[in-house]
Amino acid sequence: MQKNNASDKILTPSKNAHKDRQHRAPSRPSLKPFYTPADISEIPYQEEVGDPGQFPYKRGIHPDMYGSRLWTMRQYAGFATAEDSNRRFRYLLSQGQTGLSVAFDLPTQIGLDSDDPLAVGEVGKVGVAIDSIEDMESLFQGIPLDAVSTSMTINAPASILLCMYCAVARRRGISGDKLRGTVQNDILKEYIARGTYIFPARHSLRLVTDTFVFCARELPLWNPISVSGYHIREAGSTAAQEIAFTLANGVAYTEAALAAGLSLEGLASRISFFFSAHNNLFEEVAKFRAARKLWAELMRDRFRCRDVQSARLRFHAQTAGSSLTAQQPENNVVRVAYQALAAVLGGTQSLHTNSRDEALALPTQESATLALRTQQILAYESGVTAVADPLGGSYFVESLTKNLEMESRAYLDKIDQMGGMLRAIESGYVQKEIQDAAYDLQRRVENGDETIVGVNRFRDDRPAPVPLLRISEESERDQLERLRSLRERRDTDKVDRARKQLVSEARSGGNLLYPVLQAVESLMTVGEIVRALKSEFGEYQETIVI
Repeated sequence: MQKNNASDKILTPSKNAHKDRQHRAPSRPSLKPFYTPADISEIPYQEEVGDPGQFPYKRGIHPDMYGSRLWTMRQYAGFATAEDSNRRFRYLLSQGQTGLSVAFDLPTQIGLDSDDPLAVGEVGKVGVAIDSIEDMESLFQGIPLDAVSTSMTINAPASILLCMYCAVARRRGISGDKLRGTVQNDILKEYIARGTYIFPARHSLRLVTDTFVFCARELPLWNPISVSGYHIREAGSTAAQEIAFTLANGVAYTEAALAAGLSLEGLASRISFFFSAHNNLFEEVAKFRAARKLWAELMRDRFRCRDVQSARLRFHAQTAGSSLTAQQPENNVVRVAYQALAAVLGGTQSLHTNSRDEALALPTQESATLALRTQQILAYESGVTAVADPLGGSYFVESLTKNLEMESRAYLDKIDQMGGMLRAIESGYVQKEIQDAAYDLQRRVENGDETIVGVNRFRDDRPAPVPLLRISEESERDQLERLRSLRERRDTDKVDRARKQLVSEARSGGNLLYPVLQAVESLMTVGEIVRALKSEFGEYQETIVI
């Protein structure tokens, strides 16, 4: 009898732990206990689903998906100085990473030089500090730009950083038609979700479309934009909002580019997307499938895209930074693995896996390696790459995909009724929708309705020491010294001429990428170029949403 009582005591916590577990996706109040053919009886296969590689691409953009080529393993990296980040890049490439992804520090993201008073204490802290073409050259020292694909997560000053990359290639004798990669260049989501904006929206959109035109002429293999739902989700949106607001931004960019005279077919094939891979595995798989179908239909029905291949939604995925916890950081390894699995089952073309320590600091080399190994184990050991869309036909996943399509389409219709995404942003509508969703999620977490393991349940308050990457103050001093030296030895007359040409072009309405390229080659800095443009464009003032 005593043995049975002891057994009951041991089993009771386990029973209680499972008694109230949640049978729902985070953004779905209720799900059925199980799904049957009746749940998908009104979804005709050919019209609504289709084979992999066939319109509307719900099941993937390639017939065999990863059968002939895996996704690009593109670990997001950058910290301290260009030399420090270069060493990390080269290490990750030596460990099997197949593409580069650059993280810039906050001053660079908002167009400040490292010696700006507002940059004090932030230089190199959340990414690499890039002030001039010389920094960009150091960042890619020893890396063949014509043999590696590079992604740059930069938005407001995206045109400047892209021109710096081009200028480094020119110095090496590499022509633009050999460069492959992506610049994020998605300024609209900065106004609604992230906040690293500089100029008013109208002028920012001009820079975006000027970049489209420049890439069409000079960089035919480059993706001039990565329309980002990732930061929308990180700000607290639901999965349906992530789809809808991302695609609505994509529509706005497409309309702006067409107004600038670009052809639809040439443009559509170079637009890429960037989504979050969040915690709920089945909802995330359904989200990626729904987004592909909706974008294909938008390209066909709204823009009359004649080349169905150009209607394919290509996307990069990153595991959810907002899901990482400082408590029990080793749990993050498990979270990231499941999130990466969702991205691959959902058909991503490129993937970044977060590191276990990123809720506490930038990742150490060891943590970054483990995150890369997570992708490699998924690719080479799990077996999930053997067939395209392995969850296709699941009663549950197909039903969930259809529901996400309907929710997202309702948002898209609402935004159309408001006059488009720019109007919706200016009115504060999109911001408020995201804020309301974020508040609801936080309330559920605090009430215990949403479980976060190690945070509001299954806590262990003992310290879990994890080695952290520390950015030394010396690296900031080194960066300031490099910047001072550059200003002393450059040709000031050449810099002045480049500045005047840039301001003149901003005023006249010409394509700004060409004078920006001339400016970076004259050794103008990021901050100096931004200040020159501010003299004509002014600065954005945020809409306060109550």
